[in-house]
Amino acid sequence: MNPQPTDQVARVVSDSLVKWGRDPDHLLQHLIAVQHRCSFVPDEAVERLAAELGVTRSRIRAAVDFYAFLHERPRGDFDILFSDNITDRMVGSTCLMQRLCERLGVEPGVTRADGRVAVDFTSCTGMCDQAPAILVNGLAVTSLSPQRIDGIAELVEQGTPLGDWPSELFAVSDNIRRRGLLLSRSETEGAGLKRLLEEGPERALAQVERSGLRGRGGAGFSTAFKWRFCRESASVESYVVCNADEGEPGTFKDRVLLTSFADLVIEGMTICAGVVRARRGFIYLRGEYRYLIGHLESVLERRRAEGLLGGAILGKRGFDFDIQIHLGAGAYVCGEESALIESLEGKRGITRKRPPFPVTCGYKSHPTVVNNVETFLAAARIVELGGDWFRAQGTEQSRGSKVLSVSGDCASPGIYEYPFGTRVSQVLADCGAETPQAVQISGASGTTLSAAEFDRVIGFEDLPTAGSFMVLDQTRDLLDMVVNFAHFFAHESCGFCTPCRVGGALLRDLADKVAAGRACAQDLEEIRSIGGLMKKASHCGLGATAPNHLIDTLEKFPDVYRRRLRRSDYAPAFDLDAALSEARVLTGRTDAAAHLEEEG
Repeated sequence: MNPQPTDQVARVVSDSLVKWGRDPDHLLQHLIAVQHRCSFVPDEAVERLAAELGVTRSRIRAAVDFYAFLHERPRGDFDILFSDNITDRMVGSTCLMQRLCERLGVEPGVTRADGRVAVDFTSCTGMCDQAPAILVNGLAVTSLSPQRIDGIAELVEQGTPLGDWPSELFAVSDNIRRRGLLLSRSETEGAGLKRLLEEGPERALAQVERSGLRGRGGAGFSTAFKWRFCRESASVESYVVCNADEGEPGTFKDRVLLTSFADLVIEGMTICAGVVRARRGFIYLRGEYRYLIGHLESVLERRRAEGLLGGAILGKRGFDFDIQIHLGAGAYVCGEESALIESLEGKRGITRKRPPFPVTCGYKSHPTVVNNVETFLAAARIVELGGDWFRAQGTEQSRGSKVLSVSGDCASPGIYEYPFGTRVSQVLADCGAETPQAVQISGASGTTLSAAEFDRVIGFEDLPTAGSFMVLDQTRDLLDMVVNFAHFFAHESCGFCTPCRVGGALLRDLADKVAAGRACAQDLEEIRSIGGLMKKASHCGLGATAPNHLIDTLEKFPDVYRRRLRRSDYAPAFDLDAALSEARVLTGRTDAAAHLEEEG
């Protein structure tokens, strides 16, 4: 059933075509526009987009099915999504969601019969420092409380347009707690670009190489090598892509950098373009940060007006480079660079087989540099101030500083910048973590640290991290985190390879079995076995790192599992006595003989 009038759908598609054109690479942007205006993607929109873009209907429907923020059925005038990261749960998001559902008379995941509202969970929204948080029609509302929930329910029931909601609901704070090498000042005035034009691209690349800058997404590949490979690739066309799809649970630093340091990030992209001879770039912005689009567009427009972007940058003929913002639609896997490029090309975000790597065969099969937000910011400062300025901090293998997103059980969650080589214990002391039990470094795919490891250091030689730093104190049951992450990975698997698709679901079910008190020692061995297989055989890093939290906690916090074991030998996953419950109801039997007695 398609409740949207045909002429309304036609207008929505027509408006999107005016903005994005008919290049099939922009399919995802068209679908996001339709979803935003119609609350779902109607069949009529699929037909029109297929005809206008020259793509198959099956490709469009596959994209709708792949991205979490696209839907085949209406979501209502108000689509409300609660952030489901463990840090949100730790501060009561589940109870707040239940309260809102009760106030609105709606079941989670089911659009209300009157088409007014839908309430559901989504993965981490990147607001962990001001949790609990929700998205309302894609816009972030933070610092939820029972009072705010009641106010939101009233606004929904009154049908108040989102633009008329109190502005304070949509306030998002930077919460920068500690500034260092990169965050000490945000202004740029094109200093790095001027240095590039004065000294030439080879000199700029040499400074980046001298600095020892490695990618800040966690993998740590040399930024200079990546830029040089792209520069030396035999191609008449190359691209620069800023990966702002920080979907790793617990990470929110890119949100802050794009809010208060956008000029530097864009300058870093432009310097990279000058080095690799690119004329076109993209900021791939995660769908949860939709509210930042207006701000980023205004920065881009101002820089064009100032001659820092667009044609003949700073008056240099032939130095032409411009940037377009592409919005994601809720797919964690698109944080991986090849999946991101697939998404940029209007496809499902399925990771590519490598080699070839994006630096030689990326967007539209041309050489493409993909770096994250923090990396481009650092590159801008390095070209401006020199490689020695940057390498003066950090360690031999990890030069410079690292921006951390600190959240969880601490007095002052927010953004902290430290030189590489800083101990975990220092971060815990600075953020006010009084009784830490565990720290989850680099998000759900990272490392779980016990108290015995708090003297380890942040750096590629010890604890590489994309920036997430989640604290869990002594009052927390670590199995809550384990179950939350296991469900996250099972949900976010792109489904391409069997080890991740099937293994993730099996690990989720085993984690649930442990939490329900139905597991045995053999189940724990099964977790280790499946986890090891996923690490070895998964197609990309998502599957390879998905078991980390289970394997780490099994090793470092064994009592979390042992105290829940039903048996020390073997217990079936199928509960036969529970399966007979319906038969007991039908026959009216409640006596002991109607139950299967468990043998001890």
